[in-house]
Amino acid sequence: MKPIRKFTVRAVIPPQLAALEELAGNLRWSWHEPTRRLFQHIDPELWRTSERDPVAFLGEVDPARLDELAGDDGYVEWAERQRSDLRDYLAEPRWFQSLGAAAPRTVAYFSPEFGITAALPQYSGGLGILAGDHLKAASDLGVPLVGVGLFYKAGYFSQSISPDGWQQERYPVLDPDGLPLSVLRTPDGAPVQVTLALPDDRSLHARVWKAAVGRIPLLLLDTDIPANSDELRSVTDRLYGGGGEHRLLQELLLGIGGARAVRAWTELSGSPAPDVFHMNEGHAGFLGLERIATYIGEGLSFAAALQLVRAGTVFTTHTPVPAGIDRFDRALVERYLSGSLLPGVDPADALALGVEPGADPATSAFNMAVMGLRLAQHANGVSKLHGEVSRRMFGELWPGFDAEEVPITSITNGVHAPTWTDPALLAVAETRLGTGDTEHADWRSPALADAEFWTVKRAMRLQLVEDARRRLAAAWRDQHSGAEPPKWVSRVLDPDTLTVGFARRVPTYKRLTLMLADPERLTSILTNPERPVQLVIAGKSHPADDEGKRLIQQLVQFAQRPELRERIVFLPDYDMGMAELLYPGCDVWLNNPLRPLEACGTSGMKAAMNGALNLSILDGWWAEFAGDDYGWVIPSADAAGDAGERDALEAAALYDLLEHRVATRYYERDGDGVPVEWVRRVRETLAVLAPELGADRMVREYVERLYRPAAEHFAEVSAEGARGARELSAWSGRVHAAWPGVDVVHVESGGVEAPHVGDELRLRAYVELGELTPDDVTVEVVYGRSRADDTIDAVRRAALEVDPAAQVPAGQRLYTGAVVLDRAGAFGYTVRVVPRHPLLRSTAELGLVAVAD
Repeated sequence: MKPIRKFTVRAVIPPQLAALEELAGNLRWSWHEPTRRLFQHIDPELWRTSERDPVAFLGEVDPARLDELAGDDGYVEWAERQRSDLRDYLAEPRWFQSLGAAAPRTVAYFSPEFGITAALPQYSGGLGILAGDHLKAASDLGVPLVGVGLFYKAGYFSQSISPDGWQQERYPVLDPDGLPLSVLRTPDGAPVQVTLALPDDRSLHARVWKAAVGRIPLLLLDTDIPANSDELRSVTDRLYGGGGEHRLLQELLLGIGGARAVRAWTELSGSPAPDVFHMNEGHAGFLGLERIATYIGEGLSFAAALQLVRAGTVFTTHTPVPAGIDRFDRALVERYLSGSLLPGVDPADALALGVEPGADPATSAFNMAVMGLRLAQHANGVSKLHGEVSRRMFGELWPGFDAEEVPITSITNGVHAPTWTDPALLAVAETRLGTGDTEHADWRSPALADAEFWTVKRAMRLQLVEDARRRLAAAWRDQHSGAEPPKWVSRVLDPDTLTVGFARRVPTYKRLTLMLADPERLTSILTNPERPVQLVIAGKSHPADDEGKRLIQQLVQFAQRPELRERIVFLPDYDMGMAELLYPGCDVWLNNPLRPLEACGTSGMKAAMNGALNLSILDGWWAEFAGDDYGWVIPSADAAGDAGERDALEAAALYDLLEHRVATRYYERDGDGVPVEWVRRVRETLAVLAPELGADRMVREYVERLYRPAAEHFAEVSAEGARGARELSAWSGRVHAAWPGVDVVHVESGGVEAPHVGDELRLRAYVELGELTPDDVTVEVVYGRSRADDTIDAVRRAALEVDPAAQVPAGQRLYTGAVVLDRAGAFGYTVRVVPRHPLLRSTAELGLVAVAD
């Protein structure tokens, strides 16, 4: 019999154990092992089965056990000690507090998903997990950041696999009252509510939940409240669900409603208003329009407000393919922007921000990433290679500029080591290496013997094996009406066999089934009697992606072969809880996307943090950090004739590496059964690579390279009643209007007849500036190696100077300068004109350039 309503009744905690409630209320427990040990002590088995969520766990604990612990002075003291440690953590100065006054006051970080813990399932994959790690590292570093997202009533989805291997989705409803959340309230106790005006005189209302992620408040907007109609209550029903209009409503709420929620939070908390807004992908792009509307209400024009918004906005793209970008029908967006949603904003001005380069403005789709880049003066990709891909992918926004000048930098993602490092590895670092900081421990130290390290690694592999067996047994019971699973399920996987992991979302470019290109070859590798290999695989396909589901089905059916089912398993319902055991339990992490379509691929980082070696295509983060001590590179067959040939060649390379390099090295043992060379490489990975892969490194880079410059520029253009923004917008409008009259009419050169290194090339450029003055522009020579394709490589630039006394035709100016030929080989140059203003942060910023013909 089904209940008509469900809700959570919270446990009554004895007063002596009040510290437990305070500790459970802050999500720091999701990465702070000492706090988790405190809860685990109450009931170790129940702690494991409750997914290690203290809020749910305390509701399940036998009250008699809590009463018993309330009378245990030692436990009470332990709990008080952990609460004191949490309070110190929240209050004490940290790295950020040492930066001084130039640092931003508050950073508002917007993301459509956040992966903090399995207990708060508001994520689908890497984007959300990255956002969660960003918040955690910001907390550890003391960065004054506030997170902003949506609360999805059913999260993403729970996955099961049918007997024939087809993915099935379920959407279990979450009860926010049973989660580590609290409602944001006004001083009189009323819940904060944000409201968006919609077409047809409708209104969308949302309450605001707040989660404490260490020092970081995370605000989550929720439309499932009585003030909304049934239709609008479902706006935040599930992550990435529904059709175009449903998604648009979610993104309007995230951007516009999120900005309003931040404003309410700052007023209630007394925190400084954000001077930096960070969009984690384009989903939150409407926040820029909300801020523009606010500034228009304060008396600025749209153009000046845009400059003010751009100055303090950071945009991070995670998308290596155009198909991954949200694009909405222009008419649909216009319908929502034409009402009173954004007072003072002309819909035509707003719509122009989403027009795709080269498209007809009247018919172009509204592109969220394009809008995000136009609203942000500071932008980045998430690895060096992805930065290069992004500069090419979005280069048309800055026409006439080479890719290296496109103002998109890169900050390589990192992972939060305290979250993802297995407790067993932490324990051995504490006992043998004298530190709880596994990310920076001396893993080469002789204080830790290879044999002991290998024993720890085997224990991590064993816990994965046991967890996989439990999950497969539970899946069997679900598929077969509660029937007991067959005996072979209890023999799946072996803690002493080379274990290769592969887990991620399942779009086609990640090539889940590349390993199946030659089924017989793979079978022989898995079942090799002397050097066996086992594969543990997990992943979800988007509910609307039938092709991804077919890939899962193909893999599941292959794994069901009787001769293979103990050597290859697909684990359903991949989530953070599974991942916490999967990464530590693997010896090798496999990643074989189509290069260069993996923006970063942080799963391999998490595996490396747990003593796994990587076996990967040279893509994402691995393209920066690959080394013989850290794993193996699968060569890319970029020159292949078609996709099928490329897959076949790369699969063959994968088989060769796995069989002849990886397995051979793994099974080379000394007299004590320890793979000495393998362990050396793993310890090198932990000692050298792990510190580079940490989210603390990543967040420091964001602060130093993006947040601080954004805050400084925002302060500069907002001072004196936004005088800088007004001046910059007026100047920009004047330059755009006059640019058609700018031309490099003629270039003369001299000083070299038979060029040699050390000679000086003298240049005279005749330039028309039309309505502009020399103060508005820079005229420069661009030079470097001349390539066969008529491009210039290894580019350098030098400004030319105007000659005010030169006799030149009417309307022209003469610019002169010289270049020293300091290297041999093919040489090429050109002369160009670009806009110049002290408040511009990039030569390419306006997308205007005039180049000599």
